[in-house]
Amino acid sequence: MKIVVCIKHVPDVQSERRLEEGRLVRGEDDVLNELDENAVEAAVSLVEAVDDGEVGEVVALTMGPHDAEDAVRRALQMGASRGVVVSDDSLEGADVVATARTLAAAVSRIGGVDLVVTGMASLDAMTSMLPGALAAALRLPALTLASQVDVADGSVTVTRTLGTVREVLSAPLPALVSVTDQANEPRYPNFAAMRAARKKPVDVWDLSDLGLEPSAGPSVAVVDSQERPARQAGTIRTDAGQAGRELAAWLVDNKLV
Repeated sequence: MKIVVCIKHVPDVQSERRLEEGRLVRGEDDVLNELDENAVEAAVSLVEAVDDGEVGEVVALTMGPHDAEDAVRRALQMGASRGVVVSDDSLEGADVVATARTLAAAVSRIGGVDLVVTGMASLDAMTSMLPGALAAALRLPALTLASQVDVADGSVTVTRTLGTVREVLSAPLPALVSVTDQANEPRYPNFAAMRAARKKPVDVWDLSDLGLEPSAGPSVAVVDSQERPARQAGTIRTDAGQAGRELAAWLVDNKLV
């Protein structure tokens, strides 16, 4: 069984993020997207659990600048077999459509893929659009927001919860699955796994390797951005019987109702 797990190298959510020339500054305290750790864990666990008489493989795939290889190395420490980094200067500022098109070409070049696994979202943009866009580019069924994933008899079955509704969905392989942070508890690699990851191969491809032409540029652009204003201290009022009226008046004065 061969699984491709798509991951992303993103700014640490604990760091101070900022925009320069309409783009998120990268390369400072970047880490493997936390929600993608669940995707890696799901992919590795599936390969470990499926006994089809063949050696399973998990390929960690990312698109980004060259230092995005750090995220791939982290996935290798968690049990992925090998990695692929798609890096090309013309991809800078790529939107979700361009990203999906590029990742789809990479998945096709990897070849023989039974399942594509992604996280539910990347913590830099939080659009959650890539899983659906990538499935469309690959022409695969998409089973998204899975809290449980099982593979058996040539099909994948997921369980997901939407509000008060619990759904169980199945699709024939190959397919794409996105998992939530409720799907598992990502493993923490031990020292032996970290050492072994150094010897695992990582390929670096550009657009020419994928047979793609540079695009004319992203179809979405940030036209203006401003720093978030500093939080101001709130007003504390002691309720002497009029606090409700005062709050209502404040809401009306600030046009919040």
